[in-house]
Amino acid sequence: MPGESRGSSSPGSSQHSAGSRATSTVRAAASAPRRSPQVWKFGGREKVVTQIVETVGKLLQTKAQLETEEGKKSFVPKTPKGTQDFSPKQMAIREKVFSTIINCFKRHGAEVIDTPVFELTETLTGKYGEDSKLIYDLKDQGGELLSLRYDLTVPFARYLAMNKITNIKRYHIAKVYRRDNPVMTRGRYREFCQCDFDIAGQCDPMIPDAECLKIIHEILSALQLGNFLIKVNDRRILSGVFAACGVPESKLQAACSTVDKLNKMTWEDVKNEMVGEKGLAPEAADHIGEYVQLRGGLDLIEQLLQDPRLSQNKLAGEGLRDMKLLFEYLMLFGIVDKISFDLSLARGLNYYTGVIYEAVLIQQQNDHVKELVDVGSVVGGGRYDGLVGMFDSKKKKVPCVGFSIGIERIFSIMNCKAEASKEKIRTTETQVLVAAPQKHFLAARMKLISELWDAGIKAEMLYRENPKLLKQLHYCEDTGIPLAAIIGEQELKDGVVKLRDVATRQEVDIPRHKLLEEIRRRLEP
Repeated sequence: MPGESRGSSSPGSSQHSAGSRATSTVRAAASAPRRSPQVWKFGGREKVVTQIVETVGKLLQTKAQLETEEGKKSFVPKTPKGTQDFSPKQMAIREKVFSTIINCFKRHGAEVIDTPVFELTETLTGKYGEDSKLIYDLKDQGGELLSLRYDLTVPFARYLAMNKITNIKRYHIAKVYRRDNPVMTRGRYREFCQCDFDIAGQCDPMIPDAECLKIIHEILSALQLGNFLIKVNDRRILSGVFAACGVPESKLQAACSTVDKLNKMTWEDVKNEMVGEKGLAPEAADHIGEYVQLRGGLDLIEQLLQDPRLSQNKLAGEGLRDMKLLFEYLMLFGIVDKISFDLSLARGLNYYTGVIYEAVLIQQQNDHVKELVDVGSVVGGGRYDGLVGMFDSKKKKVPCVGFSIGIERIFSIMNCKAEASKEKIRTTETQVLVAAPQKHFLAARMKLISELWDAGIKAEMLYRENPKLLKQLHYCEDTGIPLAAIIGEQELKDGVVKLRDVATRQEVDIPRHKLLEEIRRRLEP
């Protein structure tokens, strides 16, 4: 009421104003840092409001929890951008591809290694040219700056230097990560698998390089992806071309990165980028264009060896002589018809020092998948003699050559072919289903399947006490299980097992002691 002092205990407006001030005070207390005890002044008295603050804090926590639960209700599960799940059918296709690749690597005497999925950021920095911006950096978790691996080559070089290894032939299959703009239909992801093969150590010129190209040829032929071409070039030749055309050394890497885009851009667009963005003289770009649009074989190599510009460049001369030797070895391997000497091939990674190569698909065998012809390169690699030395305290170099297979692009094609052909793909390797025609035979089934497992035979049974025989046989047909071992009352009496060929539906009684032998005989290729 008017005229009453702040300290009045009279009910009414003073209580209302005190309540308002208390509300304001509680809000302030809730947002203020926690102190114990918490004392605030209002209404002319000092009142301890710690209990109120704690109550409000609990209410705010409850509100936050409710909001979180509400958010969970509206959350739509999905994979992160540029990643994917794989179904059992897709994994069956992938495992077939991996098996083909690994068998080829082992046929050529390779060992397998593994490295961490993340590396020190310093390990990866400065190795990938303009692509370094695609490296995934991790949040500092304990004093180390870390990044997800961008490829398997730089970790391999770090592994060699750290362990003082100077000679090894290795393969490595693992996931890598790039902060790229994904194009899922073309097999370009942010998380994807690479299959790497590398030969490290001192060797005579071009012998290991030729074997790498032979392995690529074997793998792509075995996968039956369609017609393919392996483009080859040499960074020394490319550097010699740039130098002969008047490109200053400070702009060699920039020019190289731009030329590497010729498979995606016209020459005019590449030239405009060289002049407009990279600062090359128009005359130099024109001269470069005369060379980087050339492709051929031994005849082109001989022609360039006589070229008045390139013949005066030491690096280009070394590269051309090695390229001639490489083609001679490839002729001995019988694969030169799939090789093209292509001066537009640059491969933008900084660490390449010699021969470089890239395999591309140029035609599909299956008319249903013509839209997937342009999936980009499926294999890339080359020689990198200086990379290991970057990690060695004494800068000791270990010559290396190798390649990486882009498994996701290959898988995109094979998956599309499988869908178009409506081919039935088995997702398990089960060889025998143990079945029973009557009830109360679970114990008999379990005993029989245990014998099969112990003998190394891949077997299954349905997880029901009394499954119907028809359901068991349908399961065999649906999953592609070739044999059914049926045991019932009569079979137990006679000491036999009825072995059914699921495809032909023919059944024969096999003595129990001869069952394993008969199953193995039928499963032989």
